[in-house]
Amino acid sequence: MRALYTILLLVVSNIFMTFAWYGHLKLQEMKVVSNWPLVAIILLSWGVALFEYCFQVPANRIGFAGNGGPFTLMQLKIIQEVITLTVFTMFSVLLFKGETLQWNHLASFGCLILAVFFAFLR
Repeated sequence: MRALYTILLLVVSNIFMTFAWYGHLKLQEMKVVSNWPLVAIILLSWGVALFEYCFQVPANRIGFAGNGGPFTLMQLKIIQEVITLTVFTMFSVLLFKGETLQWNHLASFGCLILAVFFAFLR
């Protein structure tokens, strides 16, 4: 169950992270924050990123083998990277209609899947 909780928390964390890093671009496109100064955009992003940390930190604590979890530090990082790119891809394709998923993106995902495979070899 710790593995499942870790992965679910990482998914939620990465949803917040993606909105913190890239959501302001969509808000700008929608003319919601187009007149905001950069400092205000940064503060908005930090506010969203706070929630990312509220899920990321517990995910790492629960999942880390040093705390009784099922994953090594390297495995946690590689899982997090795969989740990050998966969430980002869904975000960009669904919210930014001009972004398309191309063959080289799929090839990159294949390499990440191989990275996960190799990270779990013992």
